[in-house]
Order: sequence, then C-alpha cells, then structure tokens
Amino acid sequence: MKEIQFIATDMDHTLLTSDGQLPPGLIATVKELKQQGITFAAASGRPLYTLLETFSELRHDMSFIADNGGLILHQDEIIFNSELPQTDYQKMVTFAKESSGIPIVCGMDAAYIEKRHQNYEQVYRTFYSQIQFVEDLSEVAVTADKFTLYFPEQNSQENFAEIFDPAFGSDYSVVVSGPEWIDIMNKGVDKGTAMSIMSEKLAIPFDQMMAFGDTYNDIGMLKQVGHSYIMANGTPEVAQYAKFTAPSNDEYGVLQVLNQVLEAKEN
Repeated sequence: MKEIQFIATDMDHTLLTSDGQLPPGLIATVKELKQQGITFAAASGRPLYTLLETFSELRHDMSFIADNGGLILHQDEIIFNSELPQTDYQKMVTFAKESSGIPIVCGMDAAYIEKRHQNYEQVYRTFYSQIQFVEDLSEVAVTADKFTLYFPEQNSQENFAEIFDPAFGSDYSVVVSGPEWIDIMNKGVDKGTAMSIMSEKLAIPFDQMMAFGDTYNDIGMLKQVGHSYIMANGTPEVAQYAKFTAPSNDEYGVLQVLNQVLEAKEN
C-alpha cells in the first residue's frame, strides 16, 4: 500500500454507516492522508452542495466527485462539469411520468421535484439538501448534470433492466445507484471516467489509485483502479469487479483500510 497516492470512496452503504453517519476519526485520518501526499475524494451520486455540507470541515483537504462523475471539484476548482442539455432531461421527464419512478432534475443549485411527490421529502433530503418543489417539472429550465428517478418500491434494478436502460442506455450513462435510485448522465459520464480525469489531472497512474464501492454505479470506478474494494455489505453481483473486500460500512471498513494505508506509509 505504500505506493497509494489517491483514494476515492462511495458514500452510501460504503463510507457512511447505515444511519448515514461518517465513521468516527475520519476527519483526522483524511488530514493525515493529505500530509502524506495522498488525495482523498468522495465519489458519490450525491450532488456537490450536499457533499460540501457533509464534509464541511474537510472542504479544502479533499476532492469531490459528485453526481456519479458529472461534476468534479479539486482544490476548490471545478475541473470537470458535464451539463445535461435541457431538451434531454425534459425528454426524460416526459418519459418518466409514465413510469412508477419519481423524476428529479438534478440542478447545480438544487434538486427539482414536483409538489405532488412531496410526501417523500424526508428521503430526498438525505441526499439532496437543497430542494425546489415545483408544480410541473416539464417547465423547469435550469443547469443540470443528472436526471434521477426515485422508486419507493425499491425496484430500481427491475426498472433499469426492463424500461430505462432499453430506452436511454444507448445514448446516456444509465446506472442503478441503489435499490431506490436510477441515475442518468451524459454518455461516458460515470465514476470510472472520473478516475481517468483525476489520474490525468494529478499524474497518478491507476495502479497507485484506490477505490471503495458497494453497488452498480461503482463498477466503473472499481474496474479502473489498481486497488479496488467492495464492501462486505455490498451487492454480491458487483464483487467480481473488485480485487479486495473491506469490512462493512457499519464496521467502518473504509476507515480501517485508510489506516492501513497510513501505517504502510510510516513503515
């Protein structure tokens, strides 16, 4: 592990515990990683504004790969931003209204959701700290980098396979981000592409990069880096794309491996 220079981790069911908390001691560990010359990044389907709130004490000490790679912030500078054209996400809105999913336009400043779906607000705010409820999503015209669907029945994988991947998979990046979520970005945008961008930006080869994930939207990232970890609580079908297994999120598995990296650097 001595050669590691870059570490990226997914958030939900990976770095965060089941009740959505950061592992204790993470702040000090990330600061120590920085002192050792290692860049630490959150790589999440969550938007940048939510990630910045979560890591308010580490904003200047780490990088942020938001919206599954749709937006990347490094050293307080946006180095990548893949805007989803308005005509495209409006096409998705129209299509989604005929499905069982709740459509969400992921703007740079907030998530836009129709008022008739406000009953799930508590769930939305776990991931989107800024929300604008609107009468008709078809009338929204904002700068966005992702279109999301929330499935209250937790059947996102079924909807992905039967409906949304056939409809949009050839023209966009469509990923399952959890039992309740499908995310759609511009073609080629995913966490794996984000690893390539960071590799080029920092001049760090893939075999000196580490990543942690738990489910389908992490596959690209896990396949790209040399040191890839699936969480013990991760989706079984995704395990084949990782070289190693980390303890579960509730055992602070990511933090355990981070400390192993620091120990290797010190020896």
